[in-house]
Amino acid sequence: MTSSQADSLTDHVAAFIRKTRYDDIPASVVACSKKAILDTLGVALAGAKSEGSEIIQRHVVELGCGSGGGAAIFGTTARAPARFAALANGCAMHADDYDDTFHPSRVHPSAPVVAALFADAERDDRSGRDVLTAFNVGVEVTCKVSQAIDNEHYQRGYHATGTCGVFGAAAAVCNLRAVPLEATRFALGIAGSSSSGLRENFGTMVKPLHTGRAAENGWVAASLAASGFTAAPTILEGERGFFLAGGGRYDEKIIRNRMGAPWTFDSPGVGIKPFPSGALTHPAMSKMRDLVIEHNITPDQVARVGIKTNRLLPENLTYHRPVTGLQGKFSMEFCLASILVLRRAGLAEFTDEVAARADIQDAIAKFDYTTYSDDEVKAGGYTRLTSFIDIHLKSGKTISARVDEAKGSAAIPMNEDDVAEKFRECAAFAGWPATRSEKIVEAVYGIEKLAKISALTDLLVRVS
Repeated sequence: MTSSQADSLTDHVAAFIRKTRYDDIPASVVACSKKAILDTLGVALAGAKSEGSEIIQRHVVELGCGSGGGAAIFGTTARAPARFAALANGCAMHADDYDDTFHPSRVHPSAPVVAALFADAERDDRSGRDVLTAFNVGVEVTCKVSQAIDNEHYQRGYHATGTCGVFGAAAAVCNLRAVPLEATRFALGIAGSSSSGLRENFGTMVKPLHTGRAAENGWVAASLAASGFTAAPTILEGERGFFLAGGGRYDEKIIRNRMGAPWTFDSPGVGIKPFPSGALTHPAMSKMRDLVIEHNITPDQVARVGIKTNRLLPENLTYHRPVTGLQGKFSMEFCLASILVLRRAGLAEFTDEVAARADIQDAIAKFDYTTYSDDEVKAGGYTRLTSFIDIHLKSGKTISARVDEAKGSAAIPMNEDDVAEKFRECAAFAGWPATRSEKIVEAVYGIEKLAKISALTDLLVRVS
């Protein structure tokens, strides 16, 4: 499935990047994108405290890039050249696995785009309206590209946030700079050869690095192309291009005449996470919390807990007896055990210390995780995330429930107040002053009115 260069999918995407302006974006999409930006900045502040993020920050400083001018490394006192600020901020935004998710392709779309875009926007102190436009373009490219490539891409072990996020990051920077059409096409070509990220590294520091590298490489791709660097003009659909090399097949209809029609934020929507763990765990976690609180269940009352999900979920939720906080993010058993024992599973719970607690490990051992068949999916009308919980009490009573979606999903979206509260929790976890946090919320929800983006980014730098 190939097209001539004159009518190529790559050219189609490049034209969308080049032509889109603020007035092309519906008000509903603008509203959703503001929530996504605020959410991403919140998880960046919280994630900057993680061990992996601090290593990346030291690495940037050791390169001689951590002081003086440049773009802000959020949550710190440091600044760096745009590419390295994009790297550090991208890693922080995904460090806690708390950033938003586009479920059709399991990509985290906002973080690579925000990290690259904000770093570049600080160079010339661009307006909030320009940044908001470019953000929407970048997220749209990431989501459509990730949805168009065959699911085989994911099954082969690729992490779409790294492999597809680089296209969105490059797209956002190209839109912000109004890069000419041919150079934008080349930026996508450069980004395609910088696409990377393997799911084998889930549950380690490398997963957030995928996001940081996507942001950095996207920024570099746009910058090189704007300077005259050339690349293949058909990187998406070429015989040796991204789609066929990475997935073997692709669906042209997802992209052709569908960029911004509809915008992904409108349909099918992007989910904002209620918990700092793999999104596949969230419906069960939400329901488990409801059941524990409603019935006042304590761990000593529980004999066994059955959890049953789609057979595809354990492909990511691979840690059934986790011993670290990072592993716990990809463990259904840990996530539910944390709620059973502590009645919460927030930023403070996904740590090595909590994972090692005897009461947590005892609770984990009570869970029986099984899956249902594809036939059951069809017969029951299940979503991909439908989960069943059976809490067997020692008294002989069983408390059972089915859940299809969690709050924060596209089906049950968070409103502006919900996202603002999540931001405040992330900022408080980072030790951010409450007065500055409120100013950030106000700035993001009025971002299109900002004459200079520094009015926002200066609030994200720690005062030494």
